[in-house]
Amino acid sequence: MPWFFWLFPIAFAIHNVEEAIWLPAWSKSAGRFHKPVGAFEFIFALIVLTMLSLVFTAAFYLGGCRSAGAYLFFAFNLGMLVNVLFPHLAATIALKRYCPGLLTGVVVLSPTTVSVLLSGYARGCFSAPTLCLVTIPVAGVLVGSIPLLFRIGRFLQTVLRGKGRVTA
Repeated sequence: MPWFFWLFPIAFAIHNVEEAIWLPAWSKSAGRFHKPVGAFEFIFALIVLTMLSLVFTAAFYLGGCRSAGAYLFFAFNLGMLVNVLFPHLAATIALKRYCPGLLTGVVVLSPTTVSVLLSGYARGCFSAPTLCLVTIPVAGVLVGSIPLLFRIGRFLQTVLRGKGRVTA
């Protein structure tokens, strides 16, 4: 497998850095687009999801084309491409103000995921119909895990505060 596919977790991490910096404050006035979220719990969730992108990329490299790892990797890519549109672009349009993550989503993440998906398809790494079917539950699990990751992050913050390790 060419190194090119490793650009996805890098692009995803860059996108997550933008979100980590500005989204917690933005979420306090985002209304229906995002419940208010604290910086610690949000960054915790981003770290876990970024690590998961690395795990899926490694699984693809180890399993090769048309493996379970390949489908997880490409489903994650397709899910993140959709993520740029919903909620980032949709929130920016509806709220008439910038939604953190849109810039890196459009400039970094979208071109990377489109290139990765096109290259993977051209190399025969997945079938389009199967990828669409796999993406639905993979995206559902990823999106569904976010509230749980926030709760775990809040719990971890509470534990660390009790030990004097976290002040924010």
